[in-house]
Amino acid sequence: MGHALKSSVWMAVGLSPANCSRWCGGVRYRSTREQRPPPFAPPAAGGDEEGSRQGGNGGGRLPPPALPAFSRAAADPRSSRGRLGPQSRPLQWRESYGRAARQAAPANREPWSSREGGFSKKRPERKPLAIERTKGSEIVFGIAPCSLALSQSRRDLFRLFLKQSSGSRRLVMSEFVLQAMARGVPVHHVKRRELDALCRGQVHQGVCLEASPLRFKSLEEAEKPGLGDEESLNRQLIWLVLEQIQDPMNVGALLRSAYFLGVDRVVTSQRNSCPLTPTVSKASSGTVEVFDVYSTDDLQSFLKAKTAEGWEVVGTVSKPEDVENVPVISCLEFRWNKPVIIVIGNEGDGISLETQLLCQRMLAIPPGRALHPGIESLNVSVATGIVLHSICSQKLRHSD
Repeated sequence: MGHALKSSVWMAVGLSPANCSRWCGGVRYRSTREQRPPPFAPPAAGGDEEGSRQGGNGGGRLPPPALPAFSRAAADPRSSRGRLGPQSRPLQWRESYGRAARQAAPANREPWSSREGGFSKKRPERKPLAIERTKGSEIVFGIAPCSLALSQSRRDLFRLFLKQSSGSRRLVMSEFVLQAMARGVPVHHVKRRELDALCRGQVHQGVCLEASPLRFKSLEEAEKPGLGDEESLNRQLIWLVLEQIQDPMNVGALLRSAYFLGVDRVVTSQRNSCPLTPTVSKASSGTVEVFDVYSTDDLQSFLKAKTAEGWEVVGTVSKPEDVENVPVISCLEFRWNKPVIIVIGNEGDGISLETQLLCQRMLAIPPGRALHPGIESLNVSVATGIVLHSICSQKLRHSD
């Protein structure tokens, strides 16, 4: 009776006594030699017709139930996992498991974060190393400014910071190390984050130099008696005067153009003018490290004195109609026949009225087209480069 009851139960769930031994806990282990019967096999002779209509296997038995993918993988003895992983679990189980793991993790272990599909280790946030600077020092940044500062004796040098690097930059860094060793400057190899913090996010190109600030030279140093023969009225001299230029990027670009085109001296007004900052040095591509810049606290008196010595003082203007009582000509019409001072005004307001009245002429750059309202001027550094080139090219032609 018991055997008959078991047989009826096996038949109800689609099993037979012949294959019952191959099922264990709802998982069937199939031999590689065993062929899976087709899902709709024709009924065998004398088989149950009803079983055939219901999709049986011809013997009146239902096919074995399909198992979930993770169950088959877990039960497969050939699987390398051999057990269920977090990726195979339902999302709700993974979330609860992640919360429990975080709560149970000791405080001295590395933090972990759970996300859909698995677990990942959190990287602890590393703050940049705080580097104490020498009192009164500043950070020069960039390859050209730092290299030229190391090659000159215009600054007091304290420390050189180089980015830890390899490849093409290794040769450049080796040259810096040699320069620093020749000057007795300590070298520190740090990570990029430390360099970013040193120069406050500026483009440092992997090099920073802690040094003393650059200062303007006094105008009296430019008037030393020893310079008298050099600055004879018989030769062409050109000085550039900057009146209240405030943008460090403009100052750097102006100095770079002036040095390249052959300007003999650059003089700036002390009031409302940009100092020689590391940004100026970077914008000038290191020109400020080798080119002297002078300053005066009385620009009008300086211009009057140079006029009395026979110099021609020439101003610049973007809108000729704004100038009164001073003739305005194109920079292309100017003829350089004696020492000249070119005055460049503030980015927004231009040359002050007091300075305009001390100029013999004003120079303007003729536009190459009819300008749209609101686009009626050039950047001050670009305009200065054009004016200087139109004048300094005459010096080159005369020398030929």
